[in-house]
Amino acid sequence: MRLILILTALLAFQSAAASEFDEMKALADQGLAAAQFNLGVMYDKGRGVPENDAEAVKWWLKAADQGGADAQYNLGIMYRHGRGVPENDAEAFKWTRKAAEQGMAKAQYNLGVMYYKGDGVPENNIRAYVWWSMAKTQGDTRAATSIDKLKPQMTPQQIADGQALAAKCYESNYKDCDL
Repeated sequence: MRLILILTALLAFQSAAASEFDEMKALADQGLAAAQFNLGVMYDKGRGVPENDAEAVKWWLKAADQGGADAQYNLGIMYRHGRGVPENDAEAFKWTRKAAEQGMAKAQYNLGVMYYKGDGVPENNIRAYVWWSMAKTQGDTRAATSIDKLKPQMTPQQIADGQALAAKCYESNYKDCDL
């Protein structure tokens, strides 16, 4: 009897997960960016469907093309680590920058890392300083630590340039952040 109850509960759970997936897929097929993002998460985490990085990327691309910062951020991660797509630092940079320009602190932090290491973009300590400063203003403690480690590698002029550019970037709502 106990086995029957367990099997019944398991089937009910699987049915509910399939139903959630079907509802989300129908909304995503209609072009709803939030549903496309959520469908990507379902594929990424294997929630209600088998885990499938390529399918996650497919749905996040649809949401990202509509301006979804979370989807853009996730695409940056996927391209950076070659999950569901070939590893491509330039694509990782592109999608991470789009999310950072929308004010996403964790994307701003990652963009700073990319500038610092030269991943997908030429190495540039001033730009790393700028993007870490943007993340720091939103409370990202990793960014604050990174700035503290970066400053001794910079000249006083580079720090001043970074501070001026960071102010310009912040005041422009992340739209005017280039040298």
